[in-house]
Amino acid sequence: MAASGIGVRASAQEKADLVEQFIRLCDVESPSRSERAIADLVTDDLRSLGLEVVEDSSGTETGSPAGNLLTHIDGSPDAPTILLCAHLDTVPLTAPVDVVRHDDVLSNANEAILGADNKAAVAVILAVARRLARAGSQVGVEILFTTCEERTLAGAKAFDLDALRSDFGFVFDHASPIGELITAAPTYYHVEGRFRGHAVHAGLCPERGHNAIAAAAAAISSLEFGRLDAETTRNVGLIDGGSAPNVVAERCTATCEARAVDHQRAAAVATEIVDAMTEAATDAGCDVELIVEERFRGYRVPRSAVPVQVAARALADVGIEATPISTGGGSDANVFQARGFQCLNVANGTEGAHQPDERVTVAALETMLDVTLGIVRHAASA
Repeated sequence: MAASGIGVRASAQEKADLVEQFIRLCDVESPSRSERAIADLVTDDLRSLGLEVVEDSSGTETGSPAGNLLTHIDGSPDAPTILLCAHLDTVPLTAPVDVVRHDDVLSNANEAILGADNKAAVAVILAVARRLARAGSQVGVEILFTTCEERTLAGAKAFDLDALRSDFGFVFDHASPIGELITAAPTYYHVEGRFRGHAVHAGLCPERGHNAIAAAAAAISSLEFGRLDAETTRNVGLIDGGSAPNVVAERCTATCEARAVDHQRAAAVATEIVDAMTEAATDAGCDVELIVEERFRGYRVPRSAVPVQVAARALADVGIEATPISTGGGSDANVFQARGFQCLNVANGTEGAHQPDERVTVAALETMLDVTLGIVRHAASA
């Protein structure tokens, strides 16, 4: 196909259409495992461009009523093919989405997320698809929209990478300033301790009981939480137990996580949680059942890697210097990297992800459209 028009920045009409598309996407609420409506909207938009959309059967694994969506735009036979990826789901909503625009900032009028994570990226990629369907592309472009990303990347994990033709790819899923390229992301361990003690009356014979809450508390108090070093964190996020104030607690569950860019460091931090829980349970005369799961694997992308160089050139075109960073968050890129598919997570300028003040500026949406068009253009010479 000809590449006419691909190097040109977005027109005023394309930018206006982009903002309208973003609002339409946000209006369709799509928390994880409730993506059917948003998947249908996106599928209809892609098919209206003459593109074939394949929906996989990943819902049987993820519990979503929708599968991952994949479409392909042909390029020249001798050119590379690249992947553009974003996720359709959001974290749960605490109130409806009512998009408001004030001083060219888009936010939710209600105390709840907006859905810019990740619908800002979905809107940009759809805008790129509209341009490529009209003007053609020198490079092949595959577009993947995943489900259940917010449930530890479940949709990407269930996706069959053999379905891809791409040589390398880009995930657009980091709520930080445009220009940041995520070249390091962590391994994430989920650690759950289920303490079992012995219930007795707390006032009559407490010495005969074994307090599961006290055991869990002892384990937690023996550990350091928060940022352990520049690339390592540990958190206790959930605790639940007991049956009544006047009963020595016979049960307690404490759920923790360990993250580190270095895989072995993440495993060591998770092991410290296990050791602390085991020791505290023994000291308190309790039993503890431990569940340890590696939810996703960390990675590093060299600055010399092709996706990094392509993204850096696209950013330079709009006057932004590329800034490689390490993150503490996971994305679909973790799954793809772990399976040997080279890709880069690119920050898209959204703000306040997972927060009731989540927002994105119109300028950020427009800039990311130009950057993504630039990525397509520069991939031709990669």
